[in-house]
Amino acid sequence: MDTHSGKITAEQLRATKAQGRRIASLTAYDFPMTRLLDEAGIPLILVGDSLGMVVLGYPDTTHVTMADMEHHVRAAARAKPRALLVADMPFGSCQTVESARSNAARLVLAGAEAVKAEGGQEIEAQVRAIVENGIPFLGHLGMLPQHVLEEGGYHVKGKKESEREKLFQDAEALVRAGAFAIVLELVKASVAKELTERLPIPTIGIGAGPDCDGQILVTPDLLGMLPWYDLKHVKPRLNAAEQIRAVVGEWKKAVMDGERG
Repeated sequence: MDTHSGKITAEQLRATKAQGRRIASLTAYDFPMTRLLDEAGIPLILVGDSLGMVVLGYPDTTHVTMADMEHHVRAAARAKPRALLVADMPFGSCQTVESARSNAARLVLAGAEAVKAEGGQEIEAQVRAIVENGIPFLGHLGMLPQHVLEEGGYHVKGKKESEREKLFQDAEALVRAGAFAIVLELVKASVAKELTERLPIPTIGIGAGPDCDGQILVTPDLLGMLPWYDLKHVKPRLNAAEQIRAVVGEWKKAVMDGERG
């Protein structure tokens, strides 16, 4: 798939599995980062509810509202990316079929071209309604950040046989409902591999081992912009936080010394 030759669609991303091609996906929450990622050839850009933690300073994603998501989706959409622009459905926005349908439509009106929501069997009817409304759907299984409070933290899923079985049942429900791909977050690597081999749609891993059909990361984590967090599932490829501190410090010194600009 040539990410520079035209608009990327959900159907093209779904087809990458049969073609033996992998999907590289990252998050963006504003115009400049969306444009930079698109220029780098990233085919799937997610306006994630992770913005609650990495942009808005909340302790977790459960504080993110539809208004927050719409605001950031609009900003990202102004970059007019070739990439498929996917928006997270925030906490509480997918509880019923009607709320799922209407909230997904709101995100599309804001500029999203597909939506993502957490869960499997319990939201199968909601996913089907979204897809039947002409909106591509990206699934999300494994560790579900919007459930962090009830689960008491972030835990790798699939270690127990009951968890493994539920992952397969949930994945099959999402396939039935029409999802074009599924994000697997903090899933035991061997289970993620097994899911990837069995499912007819791509899996996109984050902290789920190397054998998924693609990988997704929170961009500030990749760039080393959040030194206050201890992340085990990602090794930053840049130390942006330290570089920013250094540049700002140099500029401040120049100002104090009477230099201009």
